[in-house]
Amino acid sequence: MNNQEWIAKEEKHCAHNYHPLPIVLTKGQGVWLWDIEGKRYLDMMSAYSAISLGHSHPKLISVLKEQAERLCVVSRAFHADTLQPFLEKLCTVSGMDMALPMNSGAEAVETALKAARRFGYEQKSIPDNQGEIIVARDNFHGRTISIISFSTEKAYQEHFGPLTPGFVTIPFGNSEALKRAITQNTCAFLVEPIQGEAGIQIPPKGWLKECEEICRAENILFILDEIQSGLGRTGKMFAFEHEDVQPDGLILGKALGGGILPVSAFLARKEVMDVFAPGTHGSTFGGNPLAAKIGLATLGVFEDEDIVKNSFEMGNILLQALRTIKHPLIKEVRGRGLWIGVEINKPNVARAICEKMMTLGVLAKETHDTVIRFAPPLIIKENEIDFAVAQFAKALEEF
Repeated sequence: MNNQEWIAKEEKHCAHNYHPLPIVLTKGQGVWLWDIEGKRYLDMMSAYSAISLGHSHPKLISVLKEQAERLCVVSRAFHADTLQPFLEKLCTVSGMDMALPMNSGAEAVETALKAARRFGYEQKSIPDNQGEIIVARDNFHGRTISIISFSTEKAYQEHFGPLTPGFVTIPFGNSEALKRAITQNTCAFLVEPIQGEAGIQIPPKGWLKECEEICRAENILFILDEIQSGLGRTGKMFAFEHEDVQPDGLILGKALGGGILPVSAFLARKEVMDVFAPGTHGSTFGGNPLAAKIGLATLGVFEDEDIVKNSFEMGNILLQALRTIKHPLIKEVRGRGLWIGVEINKPNVARAICEKMMTLGVLAKETHDTVIRFAPPLIIKENEIDFAVAQFAKALEEF
């Protein structure tokens, strides 16, 4: 059965909530993927940063097998001997005091929202049901009802109302707008340090530091969503390190699971996390023994294999190589580390370019119709970058 035949069968039973490239993958190893027809592809997307350590990392597969044969899930109704080492390491690496483990990134964002509101009511005496959280325009934090309620992408909201109230939107990168938006009912400011789904949008230098200082002065929580940008993606362990800020709350996911399992967490200062008492929040699978063991092993691989350094070095090489391509369709090339967006100055062309690259053995994906995102596994090597850039340039020749 070829790719098209398989896709036709899948579409009979699978909800059509995604628009994937027309390819059926069956195997992954390192930075490479294979389809059911046996063709090999270079992964320049890494599952929206979830595969930062590459496909089927041998150390993680070994840990997975060992723990799966021992204990997988018991729920948080009991303690398990895998959770404490994982959360201690996670807090040490991030500089936070405590962590609440979840599964998907959206769950971790919802956890942060609940923490922020409860903090506002209990620590700031905001009147009940009046708490507000400030967010940035063009954000992407997930797809639950509450999260899409503060999205500015209308397609995410259409026919999903009524939407959840309590959110105030400001322009991304505008500190004066943040000041103006704060009221006595403001609980927190939630923001991505770099907006990924918006097309790898990097704020003005110093903006995050200004936001941190404003939040401190106004006694509101400064919460960063680093689900995509965190864990080495931008050439530092966390994107907030580019500006030497320290958030009150930090949201992690995707790469935290090592490309093996969904693992996420909301991390915060102790006084923030203390708003949760038994019964106020939970997750059956969050922090389960298998996930915790994988999470700990993932953090270990980041240290042992100097993953962040490679992201920084290879990111510079990729960024410069992409900027050497001269083509009338390229409007801008921007990025940090191995998280780069190539903006195309003509609508509805980016996907066609991605489809052409696919035929040339490189997998990348468009975002917002006009940006091609390059976000390979952080273990990528220079010769593999050379291949990706060459095929991208070749694909552009068709347009």
